[in-house]
Amino acid sequence: MKRTGLLSFIIIFIGIVYIMRLFYLQLIDNSYNRPTLHNSTVKITYDYPDRGYIYDRNGVLLVANQLSYDIMVIPREVKPLDTIEFCSLLKITKADFLKKLKRAKRYSTRIPSTFLAQLSKSDYAYLQEKMHKFNGFYIQKRSLREYPINSASNVLGYISEVNEDLIQKNPYYQLGELIGTAGVEKTYEEILRGTKGVKFIQRDRFNKEIGSYKNGIYDTLPIPGKDITLTIDTKLQEYGEALMINKRGGIVAIDPSTGEILSMVSTPTYNPNLMVGRERSKNFTKLYLDSINRPLFDRALQAQYPPGSPFKIISALAALQENVITTTTSIRCYGGYRYGSREEAFMKCHDGTNGSPVNLNKAIYRSCNSYFANAYRKTIEKYPTPTEGMNAWNKHVESFGLGNFLNNDLSVGQKGLIPDAEFYNRYYPNGRWRAVTTISNAIGQGEILTTPIQLANMTAIIANKGVFYTPHIVKEIKNKELDPKFTTLKHTTIDKKHFEPIIEGLFNVFEHPKGTASWSKVKGIEICGKTGTAENPHGQDHSIFIAFAPKDNPKIAIAVFVENGYWGSRWAGPIATLMIEKYLNGKTNRPWEEQRMFNGSLQDEYHKQLTENIKIEN
Repeated sequence: MKRTGLLSFIIIFIGIVYIMRLFYLQLIDNSYNRPTLHNSTVKITYDYPDRGYIYDRNGVLLVANQLSYDIMVIPREVKPLDTIEFCSLLKITKADFLKKLKRAKRYSTRIPSTFLAQLSKSDYAYLQEKMHKFNGFYIQKRSLREYPINSASNVLGYISEVNEDLIQKNPYYQLGELIGTAGVEKTYEEILRGTKGVKFIQRDRFNKEIGSYKNGIYDTLPIPGKDITLTIDTKLQEYGEALMINKRGGIVAIDPSTGEILSMVSTPTYNPNLMVGRERSKNFTKLYLDSINRPLFDRALQAQYPPGSPFKIISALAALQENVITTTTSIRCYGGYRYGSREEAFMKCHDGTNGSPVNLNKAIYRSCNSYFANAYRKTIEKYPTPTEGMNAWNKHVESFGLGNFLNNDLSVGQKGLIPDAEFYNRYYPNGRWRAVTTISNAIGQGEILTTPIQLANMTAIIANKGVFYTPHIVKEIKNKELDPKFTTLKHTTIDKKHFEPIIEGLFNVFEHPKGTASWSKVKGIEICGKTGTAENPHGQDHSIFIAFAPKDNPKIAIAVFVENGYWGSRWAGPIATLMIEKYLNGKTNRPWEEQRMFNGSLQDEYHKQLTENIKIEN
């Protein structure tokens, strides 16, 4: 009896499961009856929506759409045709025809794919009357991007055809469809693209279309992409790009009060319209193979440089937080800092103090290497072992977003490098390293690497006295809230009180007669900043400058890198102060400085370095 009862229970249970499954498939899950891409009696066509428009922070249109037409093919439906006429109409060779058809067959004989993309309006008008002669081919309307302003190509990015690997990972896309490949187009692809509409068309046994499948109950309408407003100020962006003509480097400007990126310049750059149309692939190849200028390499986000003297501010803040120095702590500088017996173990100063006392304020505005080397060494040696000291220092530095990805909404980036004890233990496995072994870190040299966006964010943190918002490029998405991570305030490990004397020192960089940027004061604007020169083993040193303004209630923080630009005051400093003046006042009152930047060129320097590098490689 027990076995009979158990068997009856199992049969009833299985029956209930089958009934529930059939109920779900037939009445709840419509996809059970929905035809698939491989259904030979149903033709599936797509209706592509317009991508969302992209605007700058002031409503200036940066990216729009233009109508395009693709020739689509369903290989199994292709019948013998006059290939000479067809190729002539499409302006391709017979070899191209065979290659494209083979590619389509390899993808699928039943599923439509793009045979030839991005026809012009004139080509479409002519072809439309002829397509009935070519079975298996039809014209599909689609939107392409259009760039009204030749600017910010590294910010906006571009769209391109999906590849087969991506199709395998994401079934939403079909061969020949377009996807955001770089910049904002990539980061916000799902928001900008919208959702394509689908139509299912019934065929009879002669393969003729006879109407909508099941009266169109499974058809869907396209959902347009959402518009996006960027944080970029187009006028400031264009101005920065003009100042960087014939130079290589990056500029990032941030609104400290919000973390919004006001400008993100990378040069050399390119016209974004080169990445649109049937010439896109050819143009991309040219840009990609340009190993001299590397226009597709976003130097604002990806280039890693030693930060040089601007990093001295972090060395001072860490020392203040660790209570190893105070604002009144002073040293006597005799032309540099000696950290060993060898002749090269000397960190030379350029401040000309000649043995006079140097306190924190003077060390900042005169950029005294000796002072910050002492502060760094005291920070490390406060702890019983170099390992503990280095890790304590590293914790403070990384709280400024250095040595890590900033978790922003940008499509590319680099972490940079802020070494810790583990890093040095790998290089000195016997443990024989000390603070003096790593003393170059004190002045932003040594092993330290940063990107322009990291330095701009660091500058914004100093302007905010220790707090910051994650830098981001999107200000508003239509009918959608911004990610909370961009509106959440973050804190460093440094107490707010320690930033006051630092800011005063940065202010004196401009205001003190012997400040390293006293030559670059802007009438009516209180600027705080720091010049920098980063050693470059492959050529002339890099020119660096960080600044924020106004001193009280700052509205812009900026970092400028100019590769092989000699010292900070030669190129990076004037560019930074001109951009600050342009943003705050809407114009500049230093036409001579402006023209010097517009017309100045470092092309000879780059050519010289390239020649030297080739000699070294050979």
